[in-house]
Amino acid sequence: MFSIIPPQSPGEWLAWASALVTLGFGLICLLTPGLAFRIMRLRTAEGIPQAVSESRATMAGFYLGVSIFAILVNQPFVWMTLGAGWAFTAFGRLVSILVDRGNTSFNWISIVIEAALAAAPLLFALGVVA
Repeated sequence: MFSIIPPQSPGEWLAWASALVTLGFGLICLLTPGLAFRIMRLRTAEGIPQAVSESRATMAGFYLGVSIFAILVNQPFVWMTLGAGWAFTAFGRLVSILVDRGNTSFNWISIVIEAALAAAPLLFALGVVA
């Protein structure tokens, strides 16, 4: 049986903060995909309802699944999974900045947020912050 044990140390608080932000993103993508697309500066094509399902399924599914599971099991490898997911998200955005001419303030702000969301659980899981 899973039981939620609140964070006991500064490192756990960092990891939990990343998971809670990820959970919030997941809920936004699931419950209000239009808002999620506006935040991410995306538009759906008219007459293609499956575009909205990408927010509810692909994006929300990953965000909710990993964040809830990390909170429930509270194990280093799961925290590393959350951190690695955000690290590769930041890496993908960096590639886009370099390759796709995506050198915008939105992308730079996003990459800083994504790097922070990656660092928080990784620092805890790797024992850098106890």
